[in-house]
Amino acid sequence: MTARRIVIIDDEADVREIAKMSLEITKQWDVTTAASREEGVALAESHHPDAILLDVIMPKVDRLATLIKLGENAETCHIPVILLTATLRLATQQSFVAAGARAVLIKPFDPGLLGGQIELALGWQ
Repeated sequence: MTARRIVIIDDEADVREIAKMSLEITKQWDVTTAASREEGVALAESHHPDAILLDVIMPKVDRLATLIKLGENAETCHIPVILLTATLRLATQQSFVAAGARAVLIKPFDPGLLGGQIELALGWQ
């Protein structure tokens, strides 16, 4: 089986690097990262990943704007998106899923468990 391809979109360099290293080491996945919505959408269009990990809170972007943009784009609308958020409120998480997110993972995440959480959320077991 070929390695899964993941795009991580998060404005925090530490979060991007920890998630990237975690998924590369624990799952041997091919991980690409982006620091902005524009860069992330472009990477998703060109890399055709198996999934996108998307930070909910990013500078100069409405909470769900990137998720909606990915869903409206013919090149990316089929790619499952998992949101990363520090928001614990269930009502907020439910609105994210209603907007098209396949799952919501809470930050800070456990790097040792992240790949398994993604597999579970997307039914990749």
